[in-house]
Amino acid sequence: MLEINNVETYYGNIRALKGVSLSVSEGEIITLIGANGAGKSTTLMTICGIVSARSGDILFQGKSIRSLEPNVIVSLGISQVPEGRRIFPMMTVAENIDMGAFLRNDKAGIESDLDYIFTLFPILKKRLHQQGGTLSGGEQQMLAISRALMARPRLLLLDEPSLGLAPLAVAQIFEMIKKVNSENGTTILLVEQNAFMALKIAHRGYVMETGTITMEGAADVLLKDENIKKAYLGL
Repeated sequence: MLEINNVETYYGNIRALKGVSLSVSEGEIITLIGANGAGKSTTLMTICGIVSARSGDILFQGKSIRSLEPNVIVSLGISQVPEGRRIFPMMTVAENIDMGAFLRNDKAGIESDLDYIFTLFPILKKRLHQQGGTLSGGEQQMLAISRALMARPRLLLLDEPSLGLAPLAVAQIFEMIKKVNSENGTTILLVEQNAFMALKIAHRGYVMETGTITMEGAADVLLKDENIKKAYLGL
């Protein structure tokens, strides 16, 4: 579904991505793990067109999206849940969710997707008229995921969904990620510092260090790798 081929991304003169290549097949959960500042978020921002790749190519379903605007990329079927959630704090939960469907005009489909979201996150139905900024951290993360799902993505990009959340909320969020993948068939590229949780739900994983992919493999194999244990799992 997604192929990143030898992509280099710069912030001014600083090379953030140094020839990154990875692939995501339809139906997979792929995780990208690494230390803070490794280039994980930049990878997602480059896929979405928010940051431009200086070289290399990005293919979605066989077609290059490297030069497309972010709104066009969303319309093709890629949605991102950004790091820090970035909901609209002064807007209600209902209004935040509606923003995810901004590019859609299929009323029946929107209503169906809204019902599905409320089965995933029933607490949001109770909070519909509450301002987004008054929600707990876990509820805000649920809202951010819901907003992205309302675009009906084929590929969902998740950037640090566990960041700043209590352990119980983290467990709930990861369980929902699994459900979205298994029940809805949504392909997922997950960027996460909580390597253990990410590798537990992923099919495959990539390890990134200072803008370079240094390791890749089946998630269960990476979980057992001694270098991964020492560097990312605290074992």
